[in-house]
Amino acid sequence: MNALVVAAGALVALTALPYLAFLALYAVVRPDGSPADKREAEPTVSIVLPTYNESGIVEGKLDDLLELDYPMGKVELVVVDSSDDETPELIEEYFADREAPALNLIRETERRGLAPALNDAYAAAENEMVVKTDCDSYVADDALRQAAANLADPDVAAVTGQNADVLGGSEVEANYRGVQAHVQTLESHLDSTLIFHGPFSAFDNDAIEGVHPTAPVDPNSLADDTELALKIRRGGDRVVFDPEIRYSEASHSEFGKRRLQKDRRGMGLIRLLVQHRDALGKYGNYGRLVLPFNWWFMVVSPWLVALGVVAVTAAAVSVAGPVGLAVPVALAGFVWLGQRDLLGPLQAFYAVFDSQVSLLSGAAALLRGEGDGTWEVDEELREAFD
Repeated sequence: MNALVVAAGALVALTALPYLAFLALYAVVRPDGSPADKREAEPTVSIVLPTYNESGIVEGKLDDLLELDYPMGKVELVVVDSSDDETPELIEEYFADREAPALNLIRETERRGLAPALNDAYAAAENEMVVKTDCDSYVADDALRQAAANLADPDVAAVTGQNADVLGGSEVEANYRGVQAHVQTLESHLDSTLIFHGPFSAFDNDAIEGVHPTAPVDPNSLADDTELALKIRRGGDRVVFDPEIRYSEASHSEFGKRRLQKDRRGMGLIRLLVQHRDALGKYGNYGRLVLPFNWWFMVVSPWLVALGVVAVTAAAVSVAGPVGLAVPVALAGFVWLGQRDLLGPLQAFYAVFDSQVSLLSGAAALLRGEGDGTWEVDEELREAFD
């Protein structure tokens, strides 16, 4: 048998093996819902909202927060703003005649990046439960109550939820989030999950202070929510995913547009895994199973997928000559159909492939020394939110 064919087959099998093992583990565990011992609870809440030039959408976000099914007398809103538009004035006007929730508006004199801004907001948060949310997202009415029920479990100090309704109608993102929800549910039942999501993540305030009273997040972090959760898990508490906590966030399907949104996230997660590589093998199943799987998915697998495409193409050409170039042509067709949400039952596979592209791109950017703590505004996505 052609050596290139054997090598290509071995590479594909190697790439797939951990995913097959994950599927087998999922079938054995059969995880469902949050693993926390959820109890009815009504703690005081600090909602942290970072803003940057959000004048077109901030009032809609504030309307969304005030419609939450929770006593607003127990809520404070901590806004940390670095805008150079009228966003802070709009926020102040919105709360001018309202007694609740209380508003703590932190106005930055310069744009330092998201992580330093969040550190200031977390330090200012005074209540028992701290919720981080993004301006360009909606949160389900019962999200605070669901989060409080999870944190009422004394072993759980942080919880996140899922993008249950992708604004803008991106099937690529909807399928990816569906796959991700299954992964995070299993991780949480094994021990804890890794990835926390910016549109809604809730933390026990004491756990944040336990990480660091004034700077729990690395000022250069590109994955601030996940970093805080990871540090809390390293402190001894569980950090879990609850699919009953729902939020809505906009996303693209088009391949090129997704890179702006997704590549930076991939860069931040890879850098965080490398920074905390000493956690591998520690902290129960978190270090023995959860982190190794994420290392494979985010760090190793993207390079193997790229090598696999090259190897399979080379093997096809060695066997069939120029006809073997049908492999990259078929891949291009797969991408063309996938970004247009036309793959039907194969759409979930395309969504995972798209994530591997972002992770490979993010890794390459890190190797080039790129990446800072500021974030780019995607005006088209904001229109979907509005």
